[in-house]
Amino acid sequence: MYKSLKEECFEANMMLPKLGLVLFTFGNVSTVDREKSVFAIKPSGVPYEILKPEDIVIMDFEARVVEGKLRPSSDTKTHALLYKTWDDIGGITHTHSTYAVAWAQAGKDIPVLGTTHADHTHQDIPCAEVLTDEMIKGNYEFETGNQIIDCFGERGLSHQELEMVLLQNHGPFTWGKDAAKSVYNAAVLEEIARMALLTLQVNPDTPRIKDTLRLKHYERKHGKNAYYGQGC
Repeated sequence: MYKSLKEECFEANMMLPKLGLVLFTFGNVSTVDREKSVFAIKPSGVPYEILKPEDIVIMDFEARVVEGKLRPSSDTKTHALLYKTWDDIGGITHTHSTYAVAWAQAGKDIPVLGTTHADHTHQDIPCAEVLTDEMIKGNYEFETGNQIIDCFGERGLSHQELEMVLLQNHGPFTWGKDAAKSVYNAAVLEEIARMALLTLQVNPDTPRIKDTLRLKHYERKHGKNAYYGQGC
């Protein structure tokens, strides 16, 4: 019944080691079927080299197992809440990629310093504050999702325009129209994080990109009169 959904989720997960975004079992991707109100996610702690499509676990939006013999990712409740709250996203990726985690552990937003960043988003990549003790001791993974949602709400950010976030002391989450796009966003985020860190090492006083250049690069790729690429 969920064969194609499992295969899509499996293929997206297998991109993480190929892109150098995970080490051992440090990450997961999920993909959703809105018509059936379920999502597929990587099983917890299963190494990528032995992962098979049939191992993928099917969950509902209350983070209950619908189909699967293995325990789902420990981050499942975070995925479930994001799917339930943002009903237009189709895939979510979570990794512990090195450079994105470095910014998350430092508790810093990634500033827009150049056109590579601006090509993908004209905004800083936000770092949501670390969870309170009560949240950590309580329903931790669910509250992680709440922290992401609250961060976007408090900052007036759109999850449709900005498809990535950092969690302080934790790491990155990205999303998109499908699982493949969420993985793409995870790779982009890691490269933006790497470039920003190296830039500030070369010159700690590097200024932010000027607004005209920042918006030009974003609009030519994402604006109503975008002219990047070959169109539809």
